[in-house]
Amino acid sequence: MKIKTKLTLGVGLLFLLIVLLATIGARQIWKLSEETKSILKANYNTLDYVRNMFSALDDLNTDTTAIYFFQENLVKQQKNITESGEKEATEKLRNDFEQLIKNPSNAELSASIRKDLIEIMHLNMKAIQHKSKSAELTADESIVWIGIAGALCFIIAFVLMVNMPGNIANPIRELTESIRQIAGRKYDQRVNFKSGSEFGDLAEAFNTMAAKLQEYESSNLSKILNEKKRIETLINNMQEPIIGLDEKKRVIFANQQALNLLNLKQGELIGHHAQDVAKHNDLMRSLVKDILEPTSAAGSKSEALKIYADDQESYFEKEIIPVSLAPTGEREARHLGDVILLKNITALKPLDLAKTNLLRTVSNELRAPVSSIIAALKTLEDMPPETPLSEEKQQFLAMREESERLLKITGTLQSLSQVESGNIAVTPHELNIGEMMKYALETVKNQAAQKQVKVTVKIADDLPPLQADTDKTAWVLVNFLVNAIRYSPENGEVIVEIKRENGEVRFSVQDFGRGIEPQYKDRVFERYFRVPGSEKQGIGLALAIGKEFIEAQRGSIGVESELGSGSRFWFKLKHSMV
Repeated sequence: MKIKTKLTLGVGLLFLLIVLLATIGARQIWKLSEETKSILKANYNTLDYVRNMFSALDDLNTDTTAIYFFQENLVKQQKNITESGEKEATEKLRNDFEQLIKNPSNAELSASIRKDLIEIMHLNMKAIQHKSKSAELTADESIVWIGIAGALCFIIAFVLMVNMPGNIANPIRELTESIRQIAGRKYDQRVNFKSGSEFGDLAEAFNTMAAKLQEYESSNLSKILNEKKRIETLINNMQEPIIGLDEKKRVIFANQQALNLLNLKQGELIGHHAQDVAKHNDLMRSLVKDILEPTSAAGSKSEALKIYADDQESYFEKEIIPVSLAPTGEREARHLGDVILLKNITALKPLDLAKTNLLRTVSNELRAPVSSIIAALKTLEDMPPETPLSEEKQQFLAMREESERLLKITGTLQSLSQVESGNIAVTPHELNIGEMMKYALETVKNQAAQKQVKVTVKIADDLPPLQADTDKTAWVLVNFLVNAIRYSPENGEVIVEIKRENGEVRFSVQDFGRGIEPQYKDRVFERYFRVPGSEKQGIGLALAIGKEFIEAQRGSIGVESELGSGSRFWFKLKHSMV
């Protein structure tokens, strides 16, 4: 039976019983009311009339109005005859009263009248007793019928209360639990409702769905296992060590190369938490440090790791690759884990060293002749105006700008050689910010004048003493100013601001040029990177070298930019480099 039909029948029957109970109660109450009214109207009034006539009969000899009072109640009694024998008794009372009026002193008539009144009273008292018993029977009958109807209502309501919630809630509870099992990939779960209700139809549809899911799972299980084996084979055949962690930092895979480097067996690494393995393995501690520490940037390349393995010294570049995926039906991606990839750069180390030596040699060899050329050109330029210069000398003077650019490139290469070799010489001493700012403005004076760019300097008054390398800090600040002037519009403005911020001193240079696209902001400090569409000047090393100079002083560097609103390059230095 359908649940809707059950509810309709149960509630409908209960409603009918309630209506029946109300009808029986109203009928019995009406019947009792009518019987009560009958006693009051038919019998109680007669007793009142008889009492009045007794009173008038006693006053008949002393009060002249007693006759009229008696006659008045007698007329009322004649109109209120309701019981058997009451009419004859009333008629006899009337005849005897008429005789008594004619012969007031006749004691026998007076006694006969009293006897008639008593007879009428007796008839009505007997009627009252009979009607009272009838009313009691009606009351008892009402109690029985109302009790039967109330009991039926209670039984039906109790049955509905006990059975109906269970009939509805139990299948829902069973279906909910089955859905949880299906969500847990237990596709052999089935629901059995032995009824022709809506739940039976729902169970049938659910079982069909579960069977199809089980069939789909079974048909794809072999494919999934094959794909798993294929992926494991690919990972194990990779020449580079690779380690995979899940979102709980538990190791879920590692190839043989990684196991060899860590000097661990598969059972000692796979399935264990990375932090637990790191407690007893120094190399593992170095590999997962950037993942376990929240301040480390995921996806970044760290410095080369020197690892001694297979009786030789090897160099590896660590790369952490975060893995994220948006689950089906969800919009936001969920972090699933990280992959640690070690790239073997041992073979590149000699080449890297040779490149560094070449940069140092070329920059040193070029710097002296280029400086001599610039000095010679400056001598020609400083000649008195009245001294005539030949056309060839004029052409030499035109070479000065290119020679200065070449000298700048050699200086950049020299700084790069320091960065590449890891031997950045930092000489900290108390930094005179005013003098450094004056030097920087003097350096970019001509470039700012050519574009008519106004350089505004804002230096806070509460700056603390600062320990830093003046040359390298000034180099970075000048580079910021050169770039800001270069990308500022004609007649634009560049703002230099130096202030205290969170216990550090912040240097910032802001321009109001084109700005940098969001996808390029994180790459401007990479070596040889140039923002697409920018002016083709320099070789893309200045910002990268500046980053190394600032970080060598335990500072930080960054950029804030919005396309169309310009850029603000900044770096921060602590009070002390210790």
